[in-house]
Amino acid sequence: MRVSGKRLRSLVGVLAIALAAGGCSLVDNMKGRNGGDGKAGGETAASAAPETAGQAVLPYRQEVVADNLNVPWAFEISSDGRMFFTERSGAVRMIRDGKLVKDPVISMPAPFVSKGEGGLLGLALDPQFADNHYMYVYHTYEDKGQTKNRLLRLIEQSGKAKLDKVLIDGLPGSTNHNGGRIKFGPDGHLYVTSGDRYEPPLAQDTKSLGGKILRIRPDGSVPADNPFPGSPVYSYGHRNPQGLVWQPETGKLFASEHGQSAHDEINVIEAGANYGWPTIEGDQTAPRMKPPLAHSGTTTWAPSGMTFVTKGPWKGSMLAANLRGEQLIRFELSGDGGQPAVSGKQYWLQRQLGRIRDVYEGPDGSLYVLTNNRDGRGTPKAGDDKIIRLVPEAVK
Repeated sequence: MRVSGKRLRSLVGVLAIALAAGGCSLVDNMKGRNGGDGKAGGETAASAAPETAGQAVLPYRQEVVADNLNVPWAFEISSDGRMFFTERSGAVRMIRDGKLVKDPVISMPAPFVSKGEGGLLGLALDPQFADNHYMYVYHTYEDKGQTKNRLLRLIEQSGKAKLDKVLIDGLPGSTNHNGGRIKFGPDGHLYVTSGDRYEPPLAQDTKSLGGKILRIRPDGSVPADNPFPGSPVYSYGHRNPQGLVWQPETGKLFASEHGQSAHDEINVIEAGANYGWPTIEGDQTAPRMKPPLAHSGTTTWAPSGMTFVTKGPWKGSMLAANLRGEQLIRFELSGDGGQPAVSGKQYWLQRQLGRIRDVYEGPDGSLYVLTNNRDGRGTPKAGDDKIIRLVPEAVK
């Protein structure tokens, strides 16, 4: 029997509505039939049939904000509307009035190096940026033949920046596993992710700054209420964390982390807690070690930047950018102020943009995603790399 295109679309729409009425998304139902988080399940459903009704249709319109970039890594918007981002090759760039400014805000001087996954990584604007013009960057450098990472405070004026202060240096570094995400928390302190430099025991050594999430004041000093007195270490047992975000309603901190072979993790971060690497990963457990909120099982996500959505069709969701997975994961969370749980998980933009390094929510509810197809592991297309704006579509 031949079915017309109109009839087929109608049947698909009825199916999506029926699934939603049962309390599950189309994505989760298809994933469940194939078991776990394997690629044969829900990872392709959200983007495989963009013409279908309901949750299979991306409720955002895509616009290219900037293109032909060199591995953009982190992105922030200032209160005056300027957009700042880092390129891993060593430049802080600016978009002003919707146009990419040709000359960089700053190009990192020696001893900066960019090799492998190292280079100019995280970026954060001071909560009082409009007054003090402080911006913070994390970068890789060489010291006496050794690869290390450090955190700098810059001061920006009229679209140009200069070094103000080195806040932390000597962080373990290597070709890979450099961590690199920096974010201000709701407490006004600066949080920094560091990798294990391919030396897993560093993650369990609380005297080492490798394989950790660090917490410092904006001047580089250690807060008195940090879990290890006099130390910037906030949590440990991490392999290569690359994402940080706080849930607006609860203030809980979430982090994304690369696993050794798949088993990439999303963790709920608590002060002084041990997240298990290299002793446990995935569903494994051990005394006094925290299991992840979610993990990728035998699939590889390679999660990086994260954001919570506070406006628009995905309000309340947590998003994680994926490199190897070439997608955005939308996590729907449940929990009444206690331990959160994942109540739904959907995969969007699969293989449409390539490797996605960061995702950021703008003040108007638009989402900004940064591609990393020129990072040595992707397949660049014309115009790569890009910053793409996802503009919420009007609810119909």
